[in-house]
Amino acid sequence: MSSPPAPSPSRSLGEGRAPPDASIVAALAGGAEALRALPPAAQAFVARAVRLCRPRALCLCRGSGQQQSALLRHLRDCGTVRDLPARDGCWLACTDPRDVARVEARTVLVTPRPEDAAPRASPAAGGAVAHSPLGNWMSPAELERAIDALFPGCMEGRTMYVIPFLMGPPGSPLARAGLQLTDSAYVAVSMNIMTRVGPQFLPSAPASSSSSSTDDFVRCLHSVGRPRDGAVPVPSWPCDPGRTLIAHDARRGLIVSYGSGYGGNSLLGKKSFALRVAAAMARSQGWLAEHMLIMGVQDPRGRKRYLAGAFPSACGKTNLAMMRAALPGYHVTCVGDDIAWMRFDADGRLRAINPERGFFGVAPGTSEATNPVAMATIRRDTLFTNVGRTSTGDVYWQGIGQSLPPGVTVTSWLGQPWAPGDPEPCAHPNSRFCAPASNCPSLDPAWEDPEGVPIDAIIFGGRRPHGVPLVFEAFSWQHGVFLGSAMRSEATAAAEHKGQQLLHDPLAMRPFFGYNAGQHLQHWLDLGARPGARLPRIFHVNWFLRDQSGAFLWPGFGHNARVLAWICARVGGEAGAVASPIGLLPPEGALPLGGLPHARLFPVEPGFWRRECRQLRAFYGEHFGSHLPAELWRELGALEDRLRKA
Repeated sequence: MSSPPAPSPSRSLGEGRAPPDASIVAALAGGAEALRALPPAAQAFVARAVRLCRPRALCLCRGSGQQQSALLRHLRDCGTVRDLPARDGCWLACTDPRDVARVEARTVLVTPRPEDAAPRASPAAGGAVAHSPLGNWMSPAELERAIDALFPGCMEGRTMYVIPFLMGPPGSPLARAGLQLTDSAYVAVSMNIMTRVGPQFLPSAPASSSSSSTDDFVRCLHSVGRPRDGAVPVPSWPCDPGRTLIAHDARRGLIVSYGSGYGGNSLLGKKSFALRVAAAMARSQGWLAEHMLIMGVQDPRGRKRYLAGAFPSACGKTNLAMMRAALPGYHVTCVGDDIAWMRFDADGRLRAINPERGFFGVAPGTSEATNPVAMATIRRDTLFTNVGRTSTGDVYWQGIGQSLPPGVTVTSWLGQPWAPGDPEPCAHPNSRFCAPASNCPSLDPAWEDPEGVPIDAIIFGGRRPHGVPLVFEAFSWQHGVFLGSAMRSEATAAAEHKGQQLLHDPLAMRPFFGYNAGQHLQHWLDLGARPGARLPRIFHVNWFLRDQSGAFLWPGFGHNARVLAWICARVGGEAGAVASPIGLLPPEGALPLGGLPHARLFPVEPGFWRRECRQLRAFYGEHFGSHLPAELWRELGALEDRLRKA
């Protein structure tokens, strides 16, 4: 088979309505089938990507179990995954050690002006790239240059997997379609777990020439990359970490990712689409795309409340969403553990859907003691990444809470013999499990309700070892948005940051904002001011208080139901609260503390909070400046006034 012609200009990648040179695609193995199954706009995108990347074959992903099994066998034959005979339908992949986490420094938003992407993003004179803690910017022209430098011929000798997918329950007014093209079968398998896959989810009619790409589907192009020197230290895990780029052009509904096969960088339906691009869509269409879990809490009288919660990655969202309540009579159900799309319905209720179809959770620390629901969820049909493997064909990681039977050995994620007590962990700290939501025994019956579930309360929180109470309530919606903007948390292994750094993480969206973070906060304030809105109450929690010896004060996990019970009682008007300078606190005796002293779990030390205010004012000034909504400057001033009077 002759090679396809030279690539067309990359600037046409996300544009056009008719498939150019469709014969190029049809000549590839599987090409004709892929074209026939797709609507015209999707055919055009595939044809342009084929001209650019020059794969040897196409594989249309239809979402079937039979195809999923075939892809996994292919990955096994390539050495990318190993089966886990101790678990039904489970597999293990181990990545190149250089490709283990989100690469936030090389994740960019593409807009005409840097201030549209991030506040305080100021490129050097004539520069086309700018970096800031709240988002990185790249000019449209620079993106075209990057595509032209990275993608031509990057899939030579490889198969391009064509993955039509839907984010959200079919029929939901918030559901949105996407089409990912990738040369990674690992990505194809993972997307089939995390999203609803199949050509039936793409709109059959092309968008009009006057509409944007996001009116029909989001276009996603991904390649693991071809290293410039041809060296691939881990042949079963090709990547090009030295040139990784993840770029988002929400105006054109285009996501481009190169160089990494790791989930957060390569499963483009997840953070890239469901947060960064969707957030920009939500702003223009009047809804919210947020880094939030969604859970149901049913009390002993059978009354149910739905809560949404924003926490930085690896700060316990999955554990909370899958909680088994350690409070008699309470039952928790899971709608989603990571992302929430929310809109106001005709009655003014805020309703939320989980746009995902699976869980992409952190493995280390997950055990029968911390999250028995997750442990049940991953017993079958799960793809594990970068965990240890036992000689019996099972998985192992630090904190799994299971001793090794006599004679059973462990191989670490790096392929080395490992034994308890070794200085290096057997699993990477950011190792993952990817499991279907349908496996979850506590899955909420309404998790796929197209209208979404009604949100009664929103919770913000992070890892704060000192000073921040176990729970407190905001005085108002505006004060709640202020609390979300002021969130700080210890860094985790989910990105390339080193642990124990205390980072500002507004709305737990620091790595995921899809446009200027100040405008995102203003969007929250604007939605809260809309006529007829029945606003959820907003709370802040902190499960991670430590004593002087460094031990956690609060038992957490299932015992967090005690806090959720108070939150639900506040929503129902059945629990009191005591005003403090920082918010409304539970009065002593309002929730069972298991003998723990109330004062240690609910500290409001004025000196600590004055330091917080000074640091927050500096953060606002340095990283937001004039882009911070005036309401939030006023909320900070009001907090400072209350502390002066304390």
